[in-house]
This record gives sequence, structure tokens and C-alpha cells, in this order.
Amino acid sequence: MAEEEIAVYDEVEIEDMDFDETLQVYEYPCPCGDKFQIALADLQDESNDIAVCPSCSLMIRVIYDQENLWKPKAEADAPISESAEQQVAVAA
Repeated sequence: MAEEEIAVYDEVEIEDMDFDETLQVYEYPCPCGDKFQIALADLQDESNDIAVCPSCSLMIRVIYDQENLWKPKAEADAPISESAEQQVAVAA
């Protein structure tokens, strides 16, 4: 019910947003000239899908799947390494 009460300016696919690794936030240009922002942590724990602009009152809803969120390089490579180790173990 709370989601219906929030008036959003637009709905934006996560693929259309930029990710700032330093700040750990997704950003998208706002019509006011600033950028909508939403923290990666909010999207990871699914607590929030609303990106807000710090300069005006506009908000957007971020459309995304958990598996499409940014992951650190080491974390992104880990499943491949584990898979390779498993294949070696099976072959032996």
C-alpha cells in the first residue's frame, strides 16, 4: 500500500543507470540537472527501490533483478573459481 502512495517521476531500468564504485550508489540524470541516487545496499537488501534527487523533490522507481546488481571483481570471479576447483576435483 505504501508503494502506491509514493508519486514517482519515472521508472528506470538499472541497466540505464551509472554505478559509482567509490560511493556505492547508482545514479541517473534528473531533469533539474542533478542526479537521482540510490545506494547499492538498499537494492541488495530490497529495502528500497526509490532513487531520490538531492536537489529537488523528484523520485524514480528503479526496476532491477538482484543478479544484475554490481558486484566487486573478486566476488564476481569467485563462482567461476569455485566451479573450476569443483571440475578439477571431479576429474581427479
